[in-house]
Amino acid sequence: SDKIPPDEQTRYVPRKARSYQIELAEPALNGKHTMICAPTGSGKTFVSIMICEHHLCNRPAGQTGKVVFLATKVPVYEQQKKVFQEHFKTDYKIDGICGENASSTSAEIVIQENDIIVMTPQILLNSLNNKGTNISLSTFTLMIFDECHNTTGNNPYNVLMFKYLDLKLKQGARSLPQIVGLTASPGIGSAKNIGEAIDYICKICASLNIEVISTVRKNIKDLEEIVHKPEKKISALHCRPFFLKKIFPSPLDDLSVIKKQCYGTQKYEQWVVDMQKKAVVLQCKNAEEESRVCRALFICMQHLRKYNDALIINEDARTKDALDYLKDYFEDIKNCYFDDIEQQLASNFEVNLSELTAASEDESNENPKLEDIREILEEAYHVNPETRTILFVKTRALLAALKNWIEETPELQFLKPQTLMGRGKRNHCTGMTLPNQKGTLDAFKINGDSKLLIATSVADEGIDIVQCNLVLLYEYTGNIIKMIQVRGRGRAKDSKCILVTSKKEEEEKERYNLQKEKMMNKAIEEVQSWDEKKFAKKVSSFITRVPFMSHSRKTTEPKPWKDNLVLLCGKCKTEVCSTEDLRVIEESHHTVLGEKFKTRYITKPHKAARSYGDFEKKFKMHCIIDSCHHDWGIIVKYKTFEDMPIIKIESFSVKDVVSNRQNHFGKWKDVDFAVKDLDFEELSY
Repeated sequence: SDKIPPDEQTRYVPRKARSYQIELAEPALNGKHTMICAPTGSGKTFVSIMICEHHLCNRPAGQTGKVVFLATKVPVYEQQKKVFQEHFKTDYKIDGICGENASSTSAEIVIQENDIIVMTPQILLNSLNNKGTNISLSTFTLMIFDECHNTTGNNPYNVLMFKYLDLKLKQGARSLPQIVGLTASPGIGSAKNIGEAIDYICKICASLNIEVISTVRKNIKDLEEIVHKPEKKISALHCRPFFLKKIFPSPLDDLSVIKKQCYGTQKYEQWVVDMQKKAVVLQCKNAEEESRVCRALFICMQHLRKYNDALIINEDARTKDALDYLKDYFEDIKNCYFDDIEQQLASNFEVNLSELTAASEDESNENPKLEDIREILEEAYHVNPETRTILFVKTRALLAALKNWIEETPELQFLKPQTLMGRGKRNHCTGMTLPNQKGTLDAFKINGDSKLLIATSVADEGIDIVQCNLVLLYEYTGNIIKMIQVRGRGRAKDSKCILVTSKKEEEEKERYNLQKEKMMNKAIEEVQSWDEKKFAKKVSSFITRVPFMSHSRKTTEPKPWKDNLVLLCGKCKTEVCSTEDLRVIEESHHTVLGEKFKTRYITKPHKAARSYGDFEKKFKMHCIIDSCHHDWGIIVKYKTFEDMPIIKIESFSVKDVVSNRQNHFGKWKDVDFAVKDLDFEELSY
């Protein structure tokens, strides 16, 4: 059959507002600071477009409006910017800024020259904090927070609103923008009763300066015609025998005797991580002995973590996938320096390899959990061959393993699975670039060849995927907000959302979330029954506490300048550089000055060389010591400067040469000493 050309399929079609959308927008159209709480798939973006249009068309004489639409994730930012541009066309000037284009775009110019600006919140924060710009919160007349339930803790949304509320209490609200928040669920935190749930919701409202919570109450039938609440099921899976535990080699087994019973769990992984951190700061009287012991511990812990990963993969996928994961790991380390310890550990693996290979090929060892998933999928596509499925998984390793399993299972090959994952950390090789994410989503939406999308958490919030009628949550649970959002991915009529799990605690967690959802809905109804004065008083009681938090953030003690500190390689304890040679670039990246440091490392090709902002990844950087080769970070081109080292502090121990004491920091923000900003005149590259 002739397929509709992609440009025809993706063309934006302006539509008339439905009665429930007008109801949702009404308080905001009347100028109220409003939280709009409506199900996924109800068209909250279209509601925000209505509010924008009304706001810009109805300004007082001589006053112009300026709207900022904030989205927390870059794929959502891209999607919403496109929708706004296609709706308004040439009526209003629309542009956007996110981390991907911030380095090549002037935020000040984009904000000043456009009527509607779509942004990620951190970019707006950076602009507000930049004293060289004329941008302030008063620049805008309307701020729309997509997924506004994120306005908590240190989230950029909350930091923005700290600034807003500080200004409100100092100079009044006259010059500040109207606030509109959009969410499928505000959540109730750890509330255990209706009273605590009401308090949590009112705190979120206080954080956003909200005056009204808007939900659909009059036009529920109209809403139900559009939003089809999926049938919710829990499918209890069979557990698989844990015979793979024997793959732990005996030297490692002796090391981890206190955690033996926890193999193949997140708890065990956390123990390994904690032990690695302790190894980094372990000290011996003899420097040579310290280097040998720390290196040995580091290597053993690294191997333990990989074995534990393999057990987790084996639990949820095929033994073949777990085995392939380990084979790839040992292949990688063979390409690096292979010392006596690595040789011994590799030999232990080789000894068990033939037995494990035979076990992975034995049909009686097939994972019963996968058989259950196969039956669910086969039944769904037998009943409706046009079924579209999203399969949510927790980890990227499992995402890859399940894709391989589906592609290698004859009965399921017709599904032609696509995968969608997050972008990953900048220093890491895993993750999808934004163009790859968009390409996957477009392929799943448009061509129809792929009938199943396997996704990690990147797809559970905000992204408009497609009308799926089957959502499978494979050992995948979270809090009430995540549950409501994920369930909302099933937008088609008669859709189903099935939690497939072998873990009793996951079943109980999901049932608990369902109870909390009922409690949240009751709490919202209770708050909506209050008159405006009572609601304002309650919210105000929380707002008055906010500026103190804001003030305490501003007056945080600056980190002290410390002499006599050096960095040691976290694996072999070789001295690397003085902390006086460290410099900060753009408030978050750390480099090392001087020619001496260049003699301390070697470089290897970067598996995921790509650009972000003014940085272009070129190589991975490793300790030069042959028996170590510890990963220290990356080599980048920064603006016009070639071959700049960017180090990660987690790879080092910080030693005070006077007291001989060592410290380890997981992140740069945790270090207890000050680092100078980079002065370009210091560069000798």
